[in-house]
Amino acid sequence: MRGALMRLRRETGLAVAFGGLVEPGRAQVRISELNGTTTAALSALAVSSGNGLGGKAVALVRPCAVTDYSSSRRISHEYDVAVAAEGLRSVLAVPVVVRRRVRGVLYGALRSAQPLGDRTLSAAVEAARDMEQSLAVRDEAYGLLAAAREPGVPWGPQRNPGAQGAEGVAWERLREAHGALRALAPRVMDPALRAELLSVCETLAASPGRARPSGPAQPPGPDRSAGSLRTAEQIRLTPRELDVLSCVAVGTTNAGAGERLGLRAETVKAYLRSAMRKLGAHTRLEAVVAARRAGLLP
Repeated sequence: MRGALMRLRRETGLAVAFGGLVEPGRAQVRISELNGTTTAALSALAVSSGNGLGGKAVALVRPCAVTDYSSSRRISHEYDVAVAAEGLRSVLAVPVVVRRRVRGVLYGALRSAQPLGDRTLSAAVEAARDMEQSLAVRDEAYGLLAAAREPGVPWGPQRNPGAQGAEGVAWERLREAHGALRALAPRVMDPALRAELLSVCETLAASPGRARPSGPAQPPGPDRSAGSLRTAEQIRLTPRELDVLSCVAVGTTNAGAGERLGLRAETVKAYLRSAMRKLGAHTRLEAVVAARRAGLLP
């Protein structure tokens, strides 16, 4: 949200931008981010659905704007004191909608009473769309994290990649979750959440029960077979190479991997060739097998 507000002010010249998310289980938005304000009057303000300009935008699920907030007859005036304390006159509010549900509101405002043109409104709508995409990605990330950690999914030393039946199905689900998390992580803007996703990926790929070579590290090379046991530290795939290999491991084509990762198919192919070379593999399957043996993939 902070980035969306900064972009909104930068592209429109609005004096102030602020916003907040709908509180879980409650029909109200809590203002949490302020940009350009000179007071704390709007901080933590709770805006109920239907009340004020933002509440109207939430109730109607569409952008709303007024030229002079305090005198407008098109809205209710529960929040006039806070708005006046910040000196705001012309105000717009755009709902942030994810999967048909309002998740928050972005506001932009001027300290003078003048019409807010179509260009300003369009920029506010675009900022809200960016926020919607970020929230959708975050929701997907948390959903995948929950699925990866649910009971029945192999998680830790007891995992058996060769298991049959129900455990084998769970193992395949774990591999699918790993690939989805790897593909999603680069799209997550929140650094803390992105770090958590990558940490879970490492945990899913870790294999405490697998044997490790006891001798000194051996450098990768074309003469090494995919069946040779080497550790992740010895192989050192780049994050993008591992992203591509994770997609390949669950049967995704180069074009499909590119779509998931936001890369061109040719770029995916280049990353895959590089990963295969490091793994000493001659085919996609050999590369996946070698990566799993090294603990790079579940």
